[in-house]
Amino acid sequence: MKKVNIYSDGACSGNPGPGGYGVILEYNGYELELFGGEENTTNNRMELMGVITGLEALKEPCEVTITTDSKYVTDAFNKKWIESWQKKSWKKSDGKPVLNKELWIRLLEAANKHKVKFVHILGHNGHEYNERCDKIAVRERDKFKS
Repeated sequence: MKKVNIYSDGACSGNPGPGGYGVILEYNGYELELFGGEENTTNNRMELMGVITGLEALKEPCEVTITTDSKYVTDAFNKKWIESWQKKSWKKSDGKPVLNKELWIRLLEAANKHKVKFVHILGHNGHEYNERCDKIAVRERDKFKS
């Protein structure tokens, strides 16, 4: 299996408000930047969309390391929250519905084709790819600001 690194970040002004995401796929020294945004969204939705977009861009099963500053995304997998949500019909431990359910399902579908590892890093802390993804996400967010 090819080993691919996906770096992702989301940005949002207001919550909800205009948002964007930036993604960099890195394989064997080659890079591909992906991006997008929405006029009225949340930061968590943009964090999810970045990871989803990166995974959906892969054309064959890969060994993927996803690096993000989103604890929302990494904890859902690394702390097995997502497994618990599924067992409880997409309800959290407090009984409330999981937000962004449709995006979590889309992420699961995209991830299931690959061997995926989630790595959390601190945002705005000098990580080269995180800083680049943040700039892309902010650029995309700003396309919706008046």
